Amino acid sequence: MDTFLRALPKAELHLHIEGSLEPELMFRLAGRNGVALPYGSVEEVRAAYDFSDLQSFLNLYYQGMAVLLTREDFHDLAMDYFRRAASEGVVHVDLSFDPQAHLKRGVSLEVQMEGLLSAMKEAENELGLSTALILSFLRDEPVASAADVLEQARPWLSNISAVGLDSAEAGYPPEPFAEVFRRARELGIPGVAHAGEEGPPDYIRSALDDLKVIRVDHGVRCLEDPDLVRRLREERIPLTVCPLSNVRLRVVEQMTDHPLPRLLEGGLTLTINSDDPAYFGGGVLDNYRACQKAFDWGEDTFRQLARNALEAAFIPEDRRQALLARLEG
Repeated sequence: MDTFLRALPKAELHLHIEGSLEPELMFRLAGRNGVALPYGSVEEVRAAYDFSDLQSFLNLYYQGMAVLLTREDFHDLAMDYFRRAASEGVVHVDLSFDPQAHLKRGVSLEVQMEGLLSAMKEAENELGLSTALILSFLRDEPVASAADVLEQARPWLSNISAVGLDSAEAGYPPEPFAEVFRRARELGIPGVAHAGEEGPPDYIRSALDDLKVIRVDHGVRCLEDPDLVRRLREERIPLTVCPLSNVRLRVVEQMTDHPLPRLLEGGLTLTINSDDPAYFGGGVLDNYRACQKAFDWGEDTFRQLARNALEAAFIPEDRRQALLARLEG
């Protein structure tokens, strides 16, 4: 089964590029930029990856970002992840980034975009990996800040496939960002949003109704609302589920407790993703492996999950059809 899972052409739809920062690269960039880290070794960093909830993870996540200062840093961060992903059978990545978190540190949007876009081009040329960029807004920052970032991003609109909403969910419903997402749609940019991870099912409904998202990140708490499950099924709204992340952040206690089997039984359009692979136990392949071990799924189930991801990805249609043909072949 492991050979099958590795060879399966997989798309990663829920990936925070800052969350792919491995400790080894963190130390290398810190040395290059003269940034002092509060850890003495790679082992100390890994030992800190014991989170009690989403906020405890975010504290470390933002701390790690301090080493990202130059165009080269963002390029190296993305390429480090792309190479690992490609080696594990990932053929396409929708990568999110958090521009506000870097702007607050004095790192311009131009530096961020140039570094990420150069890596995306290199990944296509060298690895045959297609990519798409999601500009994510921090829901625990003022709405005006999100609107300002969208305005700053105008020179790169053709390079942005979607806008997103992420960061601490509890107490930060999607509704206040409705106008920003409406403005993005006017500019031709669709939306996705984190909802129903720590937040209640109503956050999923708000993401659909107020933000008009076409994809829900996480969404696992939809099971608490049968009417919402029915809607998600009938409208075929993709959910980008991140099982190892859910375990690490204590959304569930262990993989065997994960609601994925019930979500499947509910007929929902599920995809399997890594979220923040450096912090949560590995990339897409590791998440597929964890599901196989916990649920003993067969090849047909994993093939359907991979098909769902390719169909939901922000990807040119000719590339999508070629990858789907490869999946079925």
